[in-house]
Amino acid sequence: MNENNIGRHQLSGQLYKFTNVIKGWQYRWFTVDSQAGVLSYYLCDFDTPPQGSVPRGQVHLAGAVVCPSVEDSKTFSISCASGDIIKLRAVDARSRQEWVDGLRAIVESHTKAMDKTTSSLPPLELLAASDALVAARQQLQQTEICNANLCKAIEEMSIIGGPFSSNDKDLLILKAISSASTQCLHQCLSLLQRHQDIQNSSQTSFCS
Repeated sequence: MNENNIGRHQLSGQLYKFTNVIKGWQYRWFTVDSQAGVLSYYLCDFDTPPQGSVPRGQVHLAGAVVCPSVEDSKTFSISCASGDIIKLRAVDARSRQEWVDGLRAIVESHTKAMDKTTSSLPPLELLAASDALVAARQQLQQTEICNANLCKAIEEMSIIGGPFSSNDKDLLILKAISSASTQCLHQCLSLLQRHQDIQNSSQTSFCS
């Protein structure tokens, strides 16, 4: 990330972006407009894109989840409310933390603003949404149990013996991905629960 700090109105700098076009990491220039809550990225061979450049892509950050990777200290992902997932890599751990902290602050601000402007759901839809959250929470609990069992099985491999050990590289990656996925699911459920709480509060105020 360049010398712009996260306290200013825009985050900007070069990051690697994973692209499916060529199945690899490519440098892109990123800017984040904190006022609009929009992340833009550009094709760029220079330190900054030429003035008037058209963004290669843009995503809205309201409702997004920014999650650091446990695979290394440089990679992180942005799971957007639209369903898009952007996988990025900073130059070092410090730069990644600056981007993650800055993006999360912008996400939180615009998610709260989005919640305030969202209209209340009708009672039947509100009830259906509550039931869906309960089911999602129960499913997440089962996922946590499966993740814990997986971690325990990997850790016990050295004791049991066999062709694998608890320090096997592939098993460690599997363990890390499982834990990271569970963490992201927790963050997503937390966002949904906060949105539901606001809907419930709005509905109560409307009925009283």
